[in-house]
Formats: sequence, C-alpha cells, structure tokens
Amino acid sequence: MSHWIANTDVDRKRYWQSQLHNGRMGGNRNRRGPNRRHLYSWQQARGQQRHQGSTGGRQDSGAPQRRFMAYGGRPNHKWGGGGNAGGHCPGSWYKMTIPYGGKHEKSWLRTALQDLCTVLLTPVQFHYEWNRAVFYVQNTTTAHALHNVLRKITNTEGYKVSVLMNHAPPPPNALKPKDLEHLKQCMSKRYDASQKALDLNSIHTDPDLVSHNIDVIVKKTGGIQAIMKIIEKYLPELLSLNLSNNRLYKLDEVSELVSKTPNLKILNLSHNQLKFERDLDKLRDFKLDELWLEHNPVCDHFKDQPSYISAIRKKLPRLLRLDGHVLPPTTALPACKGSYVASEEIQSRILHFLQDYYSVFDSGDRQPLLVAYHKDASFSLSTSQGWLKQTFPNVVPFLSKLPKTQHDASSFVVDVNACTETLLTFTVSGVFKEVDGKSQDTMHAFSRVFITVPAANSGLYILNDKLFVRDATTEEIRRAFATSAPMPSSSAVPTLTATQQEMLSVFSVQSGMKLDWSQKCLQDNEWDFDRAARIFTQLKAQGTIPDVAFK
Repeated sequence: MSHWIANTDVDRKRYWQSQLHNGRMGGNRNRRGPNRRHLYSWQQARGQQRHQGSTGGRQDSGAPQRRFMAYGGRPNHKWGGGGNAGGHCPGSWYKMTIPYGGKHEKSWLRTALQDLCTVLLTPVQFHYEWNRAVFYVQNTTTAHALHNVLRKITNTEGYKVSVLMNHAPPPPNALKPKDLEHLKQCMSKRYDASQKALDLNSIHTDPDLVSHNIDVIVKKTGGIQAIMKIIEKYLPELLSLNLSNNRLYKLDEVSELVSKTPNLKILNLSHNQLKFERDLDKLRDFKLDELWLEHNPVCDHFKDQPSYISAIRKKLPRLLRLDGHVLPPTTALPACKGSYVASEEIQSRILHFLQDYYSVFDSGDRQPLLVAYHKDASFSLSTSQGWLKQTFPNVVPFLSKLPKTQHDASSFVVDVNACTETLLTFTVSGVFKEVDGKSQDTMHAFSRVFITVPAANSGLYILNDKLFVRDATTEEIRRAFATSAPMPSSSAVPTLTATQQEMLSVFSVQSGMKLDWSQKCLQDNEWDFDRAARIFTQLKAQGTIPDVAFK
C-alpha cells in the first residue's frame, strides 16, 4: 500500500479511487464492503460541506476541508465558503486565467479589462502559460469586478473573452508589504533627484536588501513588477534608468515604462541576458536619446557594428547615442513633393471634378452624387474596424449613411496614377472632420483612389472608388483648417457654410450648371435661392449663359 498522504480533498479522492481501481479495497471493484461504503460516505460528507458552504451554513471543522479552501480551493458561485476559506480578506490572492489569451497582447487585454472593470486594475505577474494569459490580483473587490466582465469582451475575431477565477496562494516571488517598503527605501537611496536618474545596477546584491533577506531578482516577474510599481507611483518624472547587471531576459514589464515615465531619455540595459532581436521591439514606443545594450547575447547576432546600429535605429529612429557612442547623423530623406499631375489639362479636369464632388459630399445631401457614378461602379471603404464594399446602385445610399463631413481642401494632395484616352486614375489625400453627432469635430485623414472614365462635356464618371480612412496624426490635426483656403483651382470655391453648400448642390442639380457657375449666380443674388432661380431662367431664355457653364 502506498505511503503518500493526500493533503487536499481532491488528492484524497484520487488516492481512494486509485486504491479501488487497483483492487486494494476488498478485491473486486464491484464488491460491496466497508471500504466501498467508506468511499461513498466520504463523497456524501463532502457534498454536504459544499451545500453548507453555498448556503452560508457552518462547515465541518475537519482539517482536510480547511486545507482545501486555504490552498487553491475554488470558491462557489456565491463567493461563499465560510469557515477558514479566507476569501474575504483584503489580502486574499486570486489567480485569473484567460483561455486563449495567448492570442492577444498584454496591453490590449489590460485595456479591454480596465474599460469594463469598475475598479482600478493592477495585475500581478502577468504572463502566458501555453495559450492562456494568467495574472494575479490581491483584492476581493477587484476579483469580483473582473469576474463580472466574464464574456463581455469581444476580441478582433468576434469571439467572447472569458475570465476564469480561482482562489490561490500568493504568487511565486511576490514580495511582502514590509519587503516592498525596504525596496522603496533602497530605490530612494539610489535616486539622484538633481539628474532625475535611478541607478538599479545589480539591485539584487544591494546590502540594504540582503541584510533583510529580501531577494529582489529583477529578471523574475515579481521583482520587476514591484520595481515598476514604485517607479510609476513615486518617479513619473524619471529621465534616466539603469537596469544593468540584473539578468533580464525579456522586456515585457520594462516596456510599460512608456506610459509610466513619458520623459525617459536614457535607458541602460547592458550586461543582461537579452537574446533575441524581437525582444527589442518592446522599446519601439520609447523616445530615447541614449540606449545601452552592450554585453547582451543579442548584440552577437549582428555581423558588424553598422548592421547593429542600423537594426537599433529602425526601432528607435530618434536615438542619438548607443552604448556610450554618438551615432552618425542619418541621411535625410528628400522632402515630400506636392501634387503630381500629367498636364495642365488633366489637372483642370481633376480639380473641377474634386470641387464638384466634395461640394456635394459635404453638403449634407449626397443624393446628387448618383450622376457621378458609372452604372457598373463600385465603392470600397477601409478603416481600422474593417473593410466594406458596395456596388451600383447602392453606392450613394451607403455614402449618405456615413457621418456628415467637412473636408479641408487646402490639405488635398493629388497624384495621377494612370492616364489614357479612355481611363484616368488618380489619388487624393487630405484631412476632414465630422460635423455632427457624438464624434463632432473628430479629425480624420483619408486617401481616396478614383478610377474614372470620360463623360460628356469633359466630365468624368467614377468606375471604382476606394476610400481609406484613419485617425489623423497630431501634426495633421495641428495643420488642419489652419487657413480657409479653397481648393486650388482656376474657379476655386470659397469655404461655404453647410446651408450654403446644400443650397449650391440643389441649385446646380436643378439648373444643370456646374458648381462654380451655380455659386456665382447665388452669390450675385446674395444667396437668395428664389431670386437666383428667376435671374437664371431669364438669362437662359435670352441665351446669354455660355455652354461652358453647363455640365
């Protein structure tokens, strides 16, 4: 008979089942005897304990039950347990598991959880186990809040994200509160306030920590996370950080300094155990001036110094010094040029087309755009949320459902991609903002490819329309609508109000005149639609309006 002792109810059950299976409890598995009755009685007693725990009743005081609840027992659905469960103490630990969490970046998961969690989320020792994401929380309230977001998060593939919860012992390498206090004092002594520099070189050998038997191993999750928390809380203005000689082999936690210390300029990671070039991708979001990487295994992957410098600069283009050496200046790229068009004739046709198109598009009534699309036309919209495609005659109804916009004509850049007698393809890029709804004044950048074929009176029919929309950069937002310059054209249209744009669109459709001629008629009549219509009718009857004014 085996001499090992079951320390939990689960182990005890497995032990007796193994004895029964091996015929050691009275011989035959189906034999009824005192041992078989003992197993059934044990199961029945355990079921009663569960029932009492879920209803708040007093549990049996037997040692096996206490051990089970204290060392990893699973709380019931009502967070009961009573007795010695320990699940209601502020210092209780919970292990949170996200099945298939390995598909997602830590930053995405943390943001998604925090957006739905009603309390501040501070995951401890976040890591991946096979294809699962695992972390710990040390607060019952936080565990409650995380449990409540179960299957409320949808990933990019449309699947629900689950958050499983287990009451657990403290995570490995977790520092006790008194140890954290000693660590904070130690870091305070290593901080130079005048330089805003923190020197954590070989922090695990610091005498102040060793004398208190505090083992801060930075390369382990518990140690580095404790350090990061102290930096986030007390040193957000940090400019220089030295993490050399700490046996670091990954940079997952270090990468979180981007948001915690936005002014960090110098980072020393030398004399560590970084092995793979992909680990350095964690540094891409830093705006460092100086980086130290020497004496890491990853440095031996490059055939020479120039290739090493080139690889690091691709990840940190702003870097000025590497391993203490001033980097040579980069070769400046030629400045981007403006619009490219094949000829003045093509330029005139495109600019008239864009002027007419966007005057209607921004007017609030996009139905008149129906005449701009060929009967075989298609439209595609690509955003960060996905890709959509529509075909004629659904193009204009779909465009009408898009948010109302105002394009900054002065930001337009036009490039002609192909030009033949039967085909004209060009790309227009620029910025626009939404003018109503919840996203009013939200700025976007766009790039739109028009594939067109000739129409009557030197016009163009849209055969294919591909629109790409993204969030505008800080610089694009700063420069947007800086001037009220109209679209560059010989018949440029000044920036109009939404009402004037709508009036212009209707007048152009009803009169058959081009937008610039329609606008002139309305302006001459002080934007009095009825009076402008009467004058137009009179002049047309007299034959004084030239043919070039009409579409």
